[in-house]
This record gives sequence, structure tokens and C-alpha cells, in this order.
Amino acid sequence: MATTTAAERRAHAKSEFDSYLATCASRHVLDRLADKWVTLVLCALGDHGSAMRYSELSRRVAGVSQKMLTQTLRALERDGLVCRTVTPTVPVTVDYDLTPLGASLLAIVRGLKRWADTHVDQILTSREEFDAR
Repeated sequence: MATTTAAERRAHAKSEFDSYLATCASRHVLDRLADKWVTLVLCALGDHGSAMRYSELSRRVAGVSQKMLTQTLRALERDGLVCRTVTPTVPVTVDYDLTPLGASLLAIVRGLKRWADTHVDQILTSREEFDAR
């Protein structure tokens, strides 16, 4: 086994989580967070302030298909950003809420959503100008 210096170990550790590298695991995290449905679901849960049922989320995030909402919620639960709670009632009640990790991301995704809402006019104008050329 080769011996490494402390500086080499630090450099290796830093390179392990450099999103610019093709093999970096953090690229998968960025890929998940860049999804529009993830942003909207996280914001909806955060804006609600408490757990939401699937049907509430579906109504709040207009345009999301049942399949896509289910996939998004499963992925967020797998990543530890959303907690799914099943209550054995008739019919079964399923609630979704942000975990502390998901809540720590909320300010960032809210900022991204707010930026998009604020600058949509400028983006649409730019697209029209570009397409006209």
C-alpha cells in the first residue's frame, strides 16, 4: 500500500467532490436539483409549512403528471430531502414533508424560483429578439 502525505490526501478528498470532474458524485446531486419538478415540489412543501398530501401537491404544482410527481417524490425521499409518512387509515393517508436536509435547501430553491418569476419577461424578450435574427 502506497503512503500518501497529508497534502496529497487533502487534494484527493477535494477532487472527489469537484462537480467539474466527469466522475464526481456531486454531479448526480446537481442533476437532481436542476429538475424543475424538484424545485417546485420543494417550494410547495416549504410554502405550505406543514406536511402535504399527494393530492394537495398535485393541485399546487400544476401541470405535473401523476407519474412525474410520484417519481420526483420517490427520488427526493431517497435523497433524504423529503419524508413520506403513511398513516394506516381507510383509505391510507400519505403525507410528505421536508426533512431538515430538505429545509436547508429551501432558501436556495426559493431564490431560484423567485429569480425565474422576476426575470421571465426579460428572458422571453431575449428569446423573441434572438429568434427574429
